[in-house]
Amino acid sequence: MVIIKAGRLPANLSKSSLWSPLIIPLGIRFSLVPLLMTWVMFMIGNPFGYGQISPGDLTDSHANLEGMSNCTQCHDIGRKVTNAKCLECHTEIQTRLDQNKGYHVSPEVINKDCFLCHSEHHGRKFEMIRFDQNSFDHDLTGYLLEGKHDQVNCRDCHRSDFVQDKDLKSRDSSFLGLDQACLSCHQDYHQGSLSNNCLECHSMDGFLPVTNFDHNNTDFPLKGEHLVLECDKCHEVGQENGTTYQVFSPLDHADCKSCHTDPHAGRLPGSCFACHTENSFQELLGVGRFDHQITGFSLNGQHRVIDCFSCHENSTNPKTVFNDALSTEEENCVACHQDVHEEKFGLDCAKCHNEDSFLSLNNMDFFDHDVTDFPLEGRHQIVDCRECHTDRFSTPIDFSSCAACHEDYHQGEFTQSDPNRDCLECHTLERGFNYTLFSTADHEQTRFPLDGGHLATPCFSCHIDEAEERWTFVNLGNDCIDCHNDVHRGFLDQSYYPKQDCQSCHAKESWKEVSFDHNLTQWPLTGRHLAIDCRECHFEFTEDNALISQEFNNLDTACASCHDNVHGDLFVVNGVTDCNRCHVTTSWIPEKFDHDTTSFPLEGRHLTVSCNACHQIQDEQGMSKVVYKLNTTQCVDCHQ
Repeated sequence: MVIIKAGRLPANLSKSSLWSPLIIPLGIRFSLVPLLMTWVMFMIGNPFGYGQISPGDLTDSHANLEGMSNCTQCHDIGRKVTNAKCLECHTEIQTRLDQNKGYHVSPEVINKDCFLCHSEHHGRKFEMIRFDQNSFDHDLTGYLLEGKHDQVNCRDCHRSDFVQDKDLKSRDSSFLGLDQACLSCHQDYHQGSLSNNCLECHSMDGFLPVTNFDHNNTDFPLKGEHLVLECDKCHEVGQENGTTYQVFSPLDHADCKSCHTDPHAGRLPGSCFACHTENSFQELLGVGRFDHQITGFSLNGQHRVIDCFSCHENSTNPKTVFNDALSTEEENCVACHQDVHEEKFGLDCAKCHNEDSFLSLNNMDFFDHDVTDFPLEGRHQIVDCRECHTDRFSTPIDFSSCAACHEDYHQGEFTQSDPNRDCLECHTLERGFNYTLFSTADHEQTRFPLDGGHLATPCFSCHIDEAEERWTFVNLGNDCIDCHNDVHRGFLDQSYYPKQDCQSCHAKESWKEVSFDHNLTQWPLTGRHLAIDCRECHFEFTEDNALISQEFNNLDTACASCHDNVHGDLFVVNGVTDCNRCHVTTSWIPEKFDHDTTSFPLEGRHLTVSCNACHQIQDEQGMSKVVYKLNTTQCVDCHQ
């Protein structure tokens, strides 16, 4: 849209001329399409009309866009200047916006129109980039000004020398194109020998002093005297590529001789650190640090902890120190040590001894113990020497009895009566203490010969003391209750087993074999009762055969107290069903029943008829049942 204000019409045109249809009140917008068509025709005939319509000249940057034919390069027809038009040309800004970087994505700018800060038509020399550099908030650009950067003039940094992009480099007034890397503005004093990230060592406050550098983070942490040295003692300052240059990297520090003169003139192998420290060359720490193996004489055991001058001559001459004893062989112990055995065992000391200590011997399996007064037999052959030789091997050992070395496991049980008894009476050297020579035949000679079930009982069942968790063999007792629990105590009268003597009833072969004479009670056993196990009457068990209770005294002798009364009240006399009136103990057949005592004595063929023929009948459902009292004596009741 274009706005034409009143009073700005070209002077040489009248209101009735070509312009009269286009004149509108002040501030009213109208379509530019018919105007452009008319204006083109007008411009052909009136070259002076352009200055009357344009708001003013464009800046040098946009001078190539002068002329009515270029208006739409920046303006939308019927609208104001839009950001989209600006960013179509200024792609460097669009790129920054797409990357969400720079000043134009800051909250202060992102929602503003471009023309609010960068206006045009103010003349060729108008500065479109205008702002107060002293009050400008540089944080909005995404690059915080710190230290020295906060004190320099803007154009000290924003200059074409530091811009890499060719297009941006050619713009004198642009603030774009700078890289945040230090070396994009500052000269690399280290000439590529150190990291490109200057802030690893330097700070924004200045290149000196180097506040962030820590020598401990390098491959050569400073210790001792190195801490007080000036840097240039190691890092020399010279000329490189025509400029002053101080060497920081790379420096050879693999060995002290890279910087220091070797006073030993190469006579001592290895690193200086093997003997010296960084505190002083006069401070020696050779023990445990110097690799003696490179000399051909490896240090082991006590050799590793003794002072060097215990073997070497105590000399301070760096050219001769430690150069003596170079021809000493590792195996030639007597070259330094006295042979206390006076060559009785040869000169190969390492056969028995080692370098930890002369008293610390090697494995002595090679030693022939038969040459001593105690030849090794059985399990003694596999025992470590130090199990017996707790002191020196030459110290005499008492081997007159086993107890001289071995603890008496039995705590004097077998030596109370005879102190001379020895372990070998029951044990052997071949099979150890866990095996015994004592047999069941030997048990017959004791006060408790084994018989019956005791012969099949394992030894530990009787001889393991559960309280002390050890084997014991004396004072165990010979009575049953010394080992077995009396399960009948409180249930069975003592008169039947005096002094809780289980053998009054039980046999040694098995607890189930009972030989009790029931005739001693008030209820002698007869008939089938003789074959019934005692437990059937006197014990009560659960379904999984666990004992619930037992009863021996005052048991009811009535048959119904043990047996089911299948007759109910059919034969009750005075309130009692006495099975003995008909039955005997040999079987349930009613052998004592006399049919003549009934109202139907048996005669003739009835004497040979089975009881079931008359007394087993069927009910209406066809189920058979036994009826003892038929209450009828008529023949027709049974015979057709």
